[in-house]
Amino acid sequence: MQHLKSSDKKDNKKPKVTLKQAFKTIIWPRRKLVFIGLVLIVLRSLSGLVLPWQSKVLLDEVVPNADTSGLWTLISIVITAITVQAATSFLLTKILSVQAQYLISELRAQVQKKVLSLPISFFDNTKSGALVSRIMNDVEGVRNLIGTGLVQLVGGSFTAIVSLIILIKLNAWMTLFVFVPLSIFGIIALKAFKYIRPIFRSRGKINAEVTGRLTETLAGVRVIKAFNAEDQENKIFEKGVDRLFQNVKKSLTATALMTSSSTFLIGVATTGIMGIGGYYMILGEMTTGDFLFFTLLLGFMIAPIVQMSNIGSQLTEALAGLDRTEELMNMAAEEDDANRSIELKEFKGELEFNDVSFAYEEGKAVLYNINFKAESGSVIALVGSSGSGKSTIAGLSATFLNPKSGQITIDGKDLSKVNLKSFRKHLGVVLQDEFLFEGTIRENIMFPRPNASEEQLLAAVKAAYVNEFTDRFDDGLETMIGERGVKLSGGQRQRIAIARAILADPKIIILDEATSNLDTESEALIQKSLGELTKNRTTIVIAHRLSTIRKADQILVIENGKIAERGNHDELIAAEGRYYDLYTYQAKI
Repeated sequence: MQHLKSSDKKDNKKPKVTLKQAFKTIIWPRRKLVFIGLVLIVLRSLSGLVLPWQSKVLLDEVVPNADTSGLWTLISIVITAITVQAATSFLLTKILSVQAQYLISELRAQVQKKVLSLPISFFDNTKSGALVSRIMNDVEGVRNLIGTGLVQLVGGSFTAIVSLIILIKLNAWMTLFVFVPLSIFGIIALKAFKYIRPIFRSRGKINAEVTGRLTETLAGVRVIKAFNAEDQENKIFEKGVDRLFQNVKKSLTATALMTSSSTFLIGVATTGIMGIGGYYMILGEMTTGDFLFFTLLLGFMIAPIVQMSNIGSQLTEALAGLDRTEELMNMAAEEDDANRSIELKEFKGELEFNDVSFAYEEGKAVLYNINFKAESGSVIALVGSSGSGKSTIAGLSATFLNPKSGQITIDGKDLSKVNLKSFRKHLGVVLQDEFLFEGTIRENIMFPRPNASEEQLLAAVKAAYVNEFTDRFDDGLETMIGERGVKLSGGQRQRIAIARAILADPKIIILDEATSNLDTESEALIQKSLGELTKNRTTIVIAHRLSTIRKADQILVIENGKIAERGNHDELIAAEGRYYDLYTYQAKI
């Protein structure tokens, strides 16, 4: 495990998603709902202006004239306006916030679908915890685009403009005095948003890295405790959360600058209004009602502007998250290859490697000119020392990897041009450390065919000798196995994996060291279940225990990325070459 890598070098990367793009792809398709939201917020804004207006009427007309009936009319108007405000606020939350949450769930599903469509090489280079963070967290910010955030921004602008027009009519000089500090605040806010966006973008990356490391730590807790490495892991995590804290601190500083500048500038404006308003009232050029009306309206104009700074931060965070989401969505999926147009209809399972070479990194080949043919229904065994290239051949056979040169064919068709789904529906893989999902034994076996009948399920259970241990469990096939099957032994997990493969009924099976690290009794049972699994199926077997592959139709001895020897067991023993050395060495142990 490596320490968390810093993403700071990429922090200044130019944003990819603009507000215009977000409008086109997210807001415009939901324009009807957004329009309803705008209408509601305009109604809410207009009804909010009723209170300051009626306050002026109260002080300048109703009270001086002792107009009781006018007072009741005024109260009725204010109550109606308050009711409209409350109703529109409720409807705004009900319509837009719910729609925003629906959009978040929709986007999460789309991103997860995209992630699962990416090639295996992507997952080899990306932490699963980081992907979880990107799927779950990066799309959260869109609630501020389709939810009340953007609508409040537009509605707040409308309220501010209407209030400004009325203020100018009431007293142009007082309005001008207010407008100057507000303009300064607007300039500060715009600069702050420009500074904050890359910080938010970086935060998403750091958060993904920290989450990824935490996921690894929790998954590997047995290894950590076994090596007494708790302190080491704690330090690594502390460094990660400190980087996250430093990032948050930067954004808080920018936000604090906006908040404090707004407090100061609004305070200056308010003080000026008191002085100018008091002067005009002394001269008799402004009534008490006019002054109160002006002050309340000023609040209606300033509040949305201050609110816009908060909403602006939210929109900036949303766009930063969408930047990262867009990165994933723009990646090429496995099925995007236009060359993969061949559909496999009649499938025999004849696999052939023709002069295949492969390198994980440019200039560092791991396979050289591999040639072999696996006839339909035959068993091909791959043996050799660790790192010789056996698993790479298996990965190429499963289409998890693509050859750098040469050609792999299936039933005579170029595998690089075959539609992946039409090939993989005939493929089964059983690994040395097979992955089981948290749930019951039944759910794990039925994973490839959830609609399989009970008869088919029980046939797979019997063929893989799973019933040998489930019959002893109180809950049988309904036994919960824990995360990754932690409640089962290695042999039990492996037999469940084999039952799963048998139920899938593939035409090609890849067994990657499926019997290693098991006790003798478990291996004997698994050899029996593997015998059932490989019947009439093309099988690629990677084995360390050479005694398990004596009946293979063809054995390939892989050394340094090349086929050093080939033949059946008896032929290779007679040749007294590398296979003979490996076999006789194991026989002595």
